[in-house]
Amino acid sequence: MSRLAQTEGLNEIQREILSTVRDFVDKEILPVATELEHRDEYPSQIVEGLKELGVFGLMIPEEYGGLGESLLTYALCVEEIARGWMSVSGIINTHFIVAYMLKQHGTQEQKDYFLPKMAAGEIRGAFSMSEPALGSDVSSITSRGVRDGDDFLLTGQKMWLTNGGTSSLVAVLCRTDEGLSPEEAAAKPHRSMTTFLVEKEPGFGEVRPGLTIPGKIDKMGYKGVDTTELIMDGLRVPAGRVLGGATGRGFYQMMDGVEVGRVNVAARGCGVAQRAFELGVSYAQQRHTFGKPIAQHQAIQFKLAEMGTKVEAAHAMMVNAARKKDSGQRNDLEAGMAKYLASEYCKEVVEDAFRIHGGYGFSKEYEIERLYREAPMLLIGEGTAEIQKMIIGRRLLEEYHFQG
Repeated sequence: MSRLAQTEGLNEIQREILSTVRDFVDKEILPVATELEHRDEYPSQIVEGLKELGVFGLMIPEEYGGLGESLLTYALCVEEIARGWMSVSGIINTHFIVAYMLKQHGTQEQKDYFLPKMAAGEIRGAFSMSEPALGSDVSSITSRGVRDGDDFLLTGQKMWLTNGGTSSLVAVLCRTDEGLSPEEAAAKPHRSMTTFLVEKEPGFGEVRPGLTIPGKIDKMGYKGVDTTELIMDGLRVPAGRVLGGATGRGFYQMMDGVEVGRVNVAARGCGVAQRAFELGVSYAQQRHTFGKPIAQHQAIQFKLAEMGTKVEAAHAMMVNAARKKDSGQRNDLEAGMAKYLASEYCKEVVEDAFRIHGGYGFSKEYEIERLYREAPMLLIGEGTAEIQKMIIGRRLLEEYHFQG
């Protein structure tokens, strides 16, 4: 176990869960991750192993067949999994966000139907807010749900769905405008959004009438996991599959999910940075120049000192954000800070490990090459660094409002 990124105050069950996940990462993920990533191959065997460990139900309450663990336990598990291969943590994260939204906002019927199957990994989740033309401006979505008797007809195009092909349940944000005048809908766009629970068959093409998953988007990194578009053309969804049973609440439901998702992205950044540090410090002790290991050169020691400090700081902020959410307090400030710091530090630690490897870091034979392509995704996932800074700045101004 590393000296860095330790978490004080964990109970015996949490320590046992983390030890089990770490062993799984060391034995089942790290030996195959780079090979699978280079082939852009979905890690089916790894996913099956995580299902057997119960990871897909980690935060789902015990009454629905899950483990009923805290956000902190979940985030620490994600940190370990991302240390092995960040793409695997992405497969779990989108599933978890949908399960969390169902647990917090679903009707009793929706919880009873979906959560036991999600805990077992039989139903796997994805969620969809973004669209091709809007980026971070969620309030400008154009996908629309129009009531048709006891159903809604959904039309529009969505973008950047992690697990878009392999999932069997997608939480989709659409505009409905029910009960609002055109003026009200324009003035308060957040009140006109609804989350729909869309069930589908895994795969690509037309996966159900009115719903098409065109195929995988080819990406620089974050391979293995499928990232897709989603096209709805008169997709019929029963009114009973409106999350929470009422329209107009979708934006707030999604933001609640994204808030815990940001803790997850921070945890991913911590895990990737830890692995980059491990690779850098190991290589520095093996590679010799000028008659001694490069770890004995002061320039490399300075890099290692900075890398270790960043790993430790990012982990501490991530843990603080998770614990605040677990205590029932508002944590958007802490989650934003943790996501921002962890993703930026991750990029810097990975680059320093890359530099320590010298020319070999540019070779696909070395694991650091994969990490170098994976780290940039964390700068934009669950809201860009710039969006995080806007959230942080606004919240700080609320907390430190000048009384003149």
